[in-house]
Amino acid sequence: MITPAFLKKGSKIAIVAPARKISREEIAFAVKWIEEKGFMPVYDDRLFVEYHQLAGDDDFRANVMQDYLDRDDIDAIFCARGGYGTIRIVDKLDFSKFEKHPKWIVGYSDVTVLHAKMQQLGYQSIHATMPINFEKNTKEALETLYEALTNKNAVCRDARPCVSTMAFDGVEIVGGNLSVLYSMLGSDLFPETDGKVLFIEDLDEYLYHIDRMMMGLKRAGKLAHLNGLIVGAFSDMHDNAIPFGMTAKEIISEKVKEYGYPVIWDYPAGHIEDNKAIIFG
Repeated sequence: MITPAFLKKGSKIAIVAPARKISREEIAFAVKWIEEKGFMPVYDDRLFVEYHQLAGDDDFRANVMQDYLDRDDIDAIFCARGGYGTIRIVDKLDFSKFEKHPKWIVGYSDVTVLHAKMQQLGYQSIHATMPINFEKNTKEALETLYEALTNKNAVCRDARPCVSTMAFDGVEIVGGNLSVLYSMLGSDLFPETDGKVLFIEDLDEYLYHIDRMMMGLKRAGKLAHLNGLIVGAFSDMHDNAIPFGMTAKEIISEKVKEYGYPVIWDYPAGHIEDNKAIIFG
């Protein structure tokens, strides 16, 4: 996998909204953080366009993303927030100029689509918090993002995740949000999982939906040949009036227990305040 250049003082970080709309107020804390870290935030009024739920219609959002993908002076792209919409524009994007000057793509949740695209093209990317969340994130989570961007080699902050990561040394990590991964199943964007470590997390789903998605991945052969599984936060899960009868952890465990590879539970990444950075690829 190709590693984009790590950031240094003065590096430019573009803030882009490939999915749901966002306001100036919602990114204010993140803009200040970027500046305090010695980087230069880059955005303009296009970031705040509204089109129903989205930050502009599909062509508009794709054009803005294309602009920053193409620019040689941009060193990283922070996706402002998730929601839904990135999968509607990914096929409109041309990565030919990006490949001449690769940059870090940063985000999680709906940004799983762009992480998958990076995997397809052979580039590393950073699964980490996004500007809309910065103000509520833990200091440790934000510091791991800074460390990932600058190659400080200290992404882990407590012993359990560090030990877990060491167990997978030298193995590529792929994945992201389970619901978004499921939406790409059967397409060219679904990441290659054989021999890889798969990371999954999710938010605000019914337990039977988790079961359905895990069954989908299992039946498609995406779980059988992993080198390991990292399970992040499964936050705000719901159940029906008649309980499904299993927790998210039990559902996932049932689907992979026959394979025998290591599984790391409750890794601090996903829709939580302590959303620590992971370098995919």
